[in-house]
This record gives sequence, structure tokens and C-alpha cells, in this order.
Amino acid sequence: MTTTPSQQRPRAELPQDDLASLEAGLDALEAPVEARPSPLTRAVSSAWPPVVAVALMLGVWELVFRTGWKPSYALPSPADVGLVLVEQLRDGTLLDAIVVSITRGGLGFAVAVLIGTPLGLLVGRVGAVRRGIGPILSGLQSLPSVAWVPAAIIFFGLGEGAIYAVVLLGAVPSIANGMVSGIDQVPPLFLRVGRVLGARGLSAARFVLLPAVLPAYLAGLRQGWAFSWRSLMAAELIVSSPELGLGLGQLLDQGRLLNDMSLVFAGILGILVVGIAVELCLFAPLERRVLRRRGLLVGR
Repeated sequence: MTTTPSQQRPRAELPQDDLASLEAGLDALEAPVEARPSPLTRAVSSAWPPVVAVALMLGVWELVFRTGWKPSYALPSPADVGLVLVEQLRDGTLLDAIVVSITRGGLGFAVAVLIGTPLGLLVGRVGAVRRGIGPILSGLQSLPSVAWVPAAIIFFGLGEGAIYAVVLLGAVPSIANGMVSGIDQVPPLFLRVGRVLGARGLSAARFVLLPAVLPAYLAGLRQGWAFSWRSLMAAELIVSSPELGLGLGQLLDQGRLLNDMSLVFAGILGILVVGIAVELCLFAPLERRVLRRRGLLVGR
């Protein structure tokens, strides 16, 4: 059957970006639906690689210790660190430090999200603001958080204000840049459809932009949490006062003052465990849910 030019015209007039979006949607519809593995299978497949990696790391650590390359006070054995770790857990010191640091980090990260999200929307959607603030955000993101600690101490004193200021300055640029990166990847078709349906201004941001930028925004949130957690440790290492309580950073500094490497390693393990737990319990499930709803994690 031969089509007339008038029948071919609507497709020819479609912009190339619209055709690419349409073809991508058709490809997603044609993707085969695979059976999802059971929770036990997923747990085993996710657990064995890190278990093997930790076992290998402990084995290498023990071998290096037995060579006598460093004295035991500078490089304790895994068993010595384990005994100190058990002792710190038994008397509650390590758990209390973890709770203090998680509380600070969670509160600082929540405030950073409240600041960084609208800032990212503003920078991403207003050209003049992007030209003025965009390079500053990129520069702040690359600036080591520990560089803010002396200024925060002078400005806020040895208190919680100095710690939260360092956390915010470390996290806000990453969250805002994640939002900007997501906005740059939104197809123009989405915005045009939103305008046709009456979504303008704040309603367009709420119902069009935010859902469209969600994957990139989640990546920015993950990076923002990493920056806030590292900034918190840097601040706690330096901002030390009896009124502040004992966080993981102060625990590391306590081990340094006591020349107790086993205590330092116990604090490092506490920091590492918190970082892994936040990733596995918060960001990884959120990312899987978002990507699965978009058809990007078929069968997983």
C-alpha cells in the first residue's frame, strides 16, 4: 500500500529529539519481562563479594603484621583491633560515638537537602543565575571540606555551629549540582507537554522537572551524603570540646592522643560501617525502586 505525502508529513515534521524519545519508549515496551530472583538469592549474591573481599583484606593485614614490618603499636594485628572493638562495643563508647555522629550527619544532611534542592532548581532553570553561581558551586564542590574548619571555628567558636557549617558547605554544592545535571538531561519534549497541559512555574517544577530529574538527583543526594559525612569527620577531628560529646571523629583524635592505633582502627571501622549501612539501607533501595519503575532494572 502506497502512502501519500500528506500521510507522511506528520512524522517528517517531528523533531529529531521527539523521534528518539518515541523510539526509546518503544524499545522499553519490547524489552522481555524476566522473573525477579528471590530475596534470599539477591541477599546471597550481594553478600558474598564483600565477604570475600574483607577476608582477603584481613589475610593480607595479618601477613603484613607477621612480617614485623612495623612495630605492633604502629600496626596492630586484626585480633588486637578486634579485642579493642569488642571492648568499645561492650562499654558503649563506640555505639554512643556512632549515635552522636549519625545524629549530626543526618541533621546536617537534611538541612543541606532543603537548601541545595531549590538552589539547584534556580541555577538549572535561570540562565543568569547559572552564569553567576554555577562556577562557584563547582568550585565549592572541589574544595576540601577541612579547609572550612579553621574559618568555622573562628566564626562560630568551638561548638555545634562550626561542625554544622562545615557539613553544609560540603554537602550543599553536591546536591545542587546533582539537580542541575538532572535538569540538563530532561528532554525538551517533557517541558513542552507540561506547558500544553498547563504546568508552568512551580507546578512545572513539581510535576515535570522533579520526576524527570529524579535519577540524577538521587546521584547528587548520594554524593551529598558522602561529602557531608566526610566533612563531619573532618570537623569532629578538629573541633573538640567536652560540651560537644564524643563523636567518631573525636574518638579518632582520642586514639591519636593516647597513641592507641587499635582504638584508631576501631573508629575507622565505625565510620566505614555507617557509610556502608547508609548506602545499603537507604540509597541503594531508593535507586533500585526509581530505576525499576522506569524499566531500567528488568529482572533485578
